[in-house]
Amino acid sequence: MSADRDTTGRRKRTQPVSTGKRVTPQDRDLLWFRKIHEHGPLPSSFLLQYAKDTHRSEKRAKERLTDLFNEDNTPHGGPYLARPSQQFRTIDSRYNQLVYDLTPAGKKALKGTGFWIERSAARSGPWLHGFMVSCITASVELAVLDRDDIEYIPQSQLLERADAELRFPTRITDPATKRQYEKNLIPDALFALKYQTSEGNRYRCFLVEADRATEPATSKNFNRKSWQRNLLQYEQYVGRSLYREHLKLKSPMLVLSVVTDPKRLDQVLRIVPRHAPSIQSLLLFQVWEDFGPSFRPPRPNTALLEGSWARTEVSSFRIDQV
Repeated sequence: MSADRDTTGRRKRTQPVSTGKRVTPQDRDLLWFRKIHEHGPLPSSFLLQYAKDTHRSEKRAKERLTDLFNEDNTPHGGPYLARPSQQFRTIDSRYNQLVYDLTPAGKKALKGTGFWIERSAARSGPWLHGFMVSCITASVELAVLDRDDIEYIPQSQLLERADAELRFPTRITDPATKRQYEKNLIPDALFALKYQTSEGNRYRCFLVEADRATEPATSKNFNRKSWQRNLLQYEQYVGRSLYREHLKLKSPMLVLSVVTDPKRLDQVLRIVPRHAPSIQSLLLFQVWEDFGPSFRPPRPNTALLEGSWARTEVSSFRIDQV
């Protein structure tokens, strides 16, 4: 048995094996490249959903993704897509759908089309956290694409327009010691929605926080990142409308926080009134359990657009409604 084949004789999922087949990027491929570049690594179900209106054969689409991963006989010097190794470090990973990211050849192909954006969603930090953020923003966009009354505006477009980076220095006070600190607020993502109404277009902007319970809700060490510190920063940035000048925005801003466990949600909601009292109605929360300890690449989550978001002190909220 060849080292690059499994026990059934099929090519392994974890490493590319070229057959020599010539592969040249087509329009659908470039769409996939753009969405990965825009959001970050995405599961195959997300990529198939992006192309469902132009290519309805799911079987052929999956075969094409396999070719883009395996075949290195391309105009750009190698396979176009990678399968990040982190996705295989899960229980029964061989039964999961595959997650794809861009290779250097994929990036080169995209740059050649003029769709490359310098202010894309490239992120540092743990891979799984960044992947969760990718799935959050892409889920919202995919749900929007099925609607005629809403348009999705990506982070890259907003930052390009403002000539800004997604970080902002905030001055906050440690509640315990009363010492002041300057800490950069770095949200996980940014996007906006454009709503078509009978009275004209309306806009709303959103900052995204993905929480896998890797940071404490509160901490005696104020230099350590925690929900307490994050809420104090948002109290400044959103509560005092500092984002308006930073991002050159006139529209209202909401903060979407996605956590992986209902108990974690209860824990965070309890500290919101104490550390961010003026923006309680602007802090929205949902649970997405697919990113918990038993991780499995998820399918698009339309509830992020069309479901209810929890808030403290006030009723829940839907972001697809003006």
